[in-house]
Amino acid sequence: MSISSVIFLLAFAIAVWWFTRNVGRIRRNILLGRDEQINDRKGERWALMTKVALGQSKMVVKPIAGLLHIMVYAGFVIINIEVLEIIIDGLFGTHRVFSFLGGFYGFLIGSFEVLALLTWLACAIFLIRRFVLRIKRFWMREMTLWPRTDAGLILTFEILLMTAFLLMNAADHTLQRMGVGHYLEAGSFPVSSVLAGWLGFGDFDASTLIGIERTSWWFHIIGILAFLNYLPYSKHFHILLAFPNVWYSKLKPKTEMSAMPRITAEVRSMLDPSLPPPAPPAEPANGMPPEHFGAKDVFDLTWKSLMDAYTCTECGRCTSVCPANLTGKLLSPRKIIMDTRDRLEEVGKVIDVKGKWEDDGKDLFSRISEEELWACTTCNACTQACPVNIDPVEIITGMRRFLVMEQSKPSPSLNAMFTTIENNGAAWAFGPDKRMDWVKE
Repeated sequence: MSISSVIFLLAFAIAVWWFTRNVGRIRRNILLGRDEQINDRKGERWALMTKVALGQSKMVVKPIAGLLHIMVYAGFVIINIEVLEIIIDGLFGTHRVFSFLGGFYGFLIGSFEVLALLTWLACAIFLIRRFVLRIKRFWMREMTLWPRTDAGLILTFEILLMTAFLLMNAADHTLQRMGVGHYLEAGSFPVSSVLAGWLGFGDFDASTLIGIERTSWWFHIIGILAFLNYLPYSKHFHILLAFPNVWYSKLKPKTEMSAMPRITAEVRSMLDPSLPPPAPPAEPANGMPPEHFGAKDVFDLTWKSLMDAYTCTECGRCTSVCPANLTGKLLSPRKIIMDTRDRLEEVGKVIDVKGKWEDDGKDLFSRISEEELWACTTCNACTQACPVNIDPVEIITGMRRFLVMEQSKPSPSLNAMFTTIENNGAAWAFGPDKRMDWVKE
């Protein structure tokens, strides 16, 4: 095995190990949430995942952004098929090992090049939309320095990767035509052949072209490995979680709130004394906090809500359709999800350092204010607009439940309704005997 192959093997092994480690950390964080069984209506779930995650059906609601995203999505998925060839070449010192496919190989390389160009153009347009046109939803208050930088880094990185891919092919194509060494004629290069002409590669000597080809090759593959390990630290982890997150979507009516099993059991035992009382909550293990009514911290949310937090693309479509936000209220569904993820990361770091959970004196309310929670109308416009079926309302209603049931802190308007229900048996401020007076008119 050559020195080059040994270096590649070490880089590849380290990248895979580090990525696996970080994915394991995120999986542990997600499983800190309450258990929830989601395995019903499997056929419907597969169809939904195919339509929304694979087919990008919600992205095209905004046609320009949707089309550009599909270009990047297709480019990212399909172009990375050639990574398999690069890995084999890197490990065994071969060059274009799949060239034996003949005409089909030429079709593949040609398709990859067109997709690479489209991805390059789409990312450039995304950068212009975000940082030059400054579309409003990308510059709201929750889009602080890091979220904006993260988006810019990813788009720039993808442009660099596509540039390296096309430069590699341009140099390779020129070397093939010169008949240099092992650069046997293989592949079709509709984009890089034009690029080679623009850059005057035909006038370069063989050693210079080999240097460009090898540098681009190494930059492309090491860049992909670096990109892979950047994902767990970025909003772009949705590339991996979008499919399972859509599969586990809420299929019951969006406005139907989830029941609280202990409360349900308590009420049933009150209505029917023959039923056994609910079992007391189990003692928390390994330093975990006790069970709450509603959601005080990430431990009180379901694992699906925590997966939602890691799947968020921070696109802001949820906030852009939120009626509360549109009327100037503090609520931003995107911020709710981002705050949940940031809190979950904070909890995970405590566990990493201490080896178990130890109360740090913070919770979800350290990041999300009561004003934000009570501004929500639970219309579920945010959930409907989300390209990957994230459900911010589930988190909001869980935190509201905690405020009402454990803190006795409902909103003033809700408190007034509770009082009228207690006094009049209805939500209106008049007695049941007058409720039907309107029909007499």
